[in-house]
Amino acid sequence: MPERPERRGIGVFILPTGEGWCILAGSKTDFFENRVLNIALRGALQAAAVTPYVALLTGTLTGDTPGTEVTGGGYARVSAPAATWGPTSGAAGDSTAGTLTNAAVITFPTSTGAWSAGASITHFGIFDAATVGNALYYGDLTTPQTVGATGITVSFALGTLTLTEG
Repeated sequence: MPERPERRGIGVFILPTGEGWCILAGSKTDFFENRVLNIALRGALQAAAVTPYVALLTGTLTGDTPGTEVTGGGYARVSAPAATWGPTSGAAGDSTAGTLTNAAVITFPTSTGAWSAGASITHFGIFDAATVGNALYYGDLTTPQTVGATGITVSFALGTLTLTEG
């Protein structure tokens, strides 16, 4: 079992496995921070639960300014509904408190050609829609990756995508 990464506040982490896709240093977007504050402290209601979608990016996502999402070659965001995630873990004050990990493999469609003309995939985002929508979380890949050919399947193994609030 890989070691847990150091917690650095609110973030999203993917632990290295297999071929080594690894995501670190995530954060909420400004849009999502405002939504959480309005729900938690102002009693604002959200119309319905959203289905999150995991996306891959070739540029930085800061605040609410999206990087350049991967395109072409059969790329599409991946739905990550509630059943994708295990229960939250950790007791209050524990270093794992407020942690949610994927309980299902998250697999992108197999490439039918190069994604973004073979550009380095450097970041990820979690969005509230299959296309366009609002970015909720974002972060860096610790090692940029490329999908430069047909037949490449990108996936995150069971237990490797961890969302942390803290």
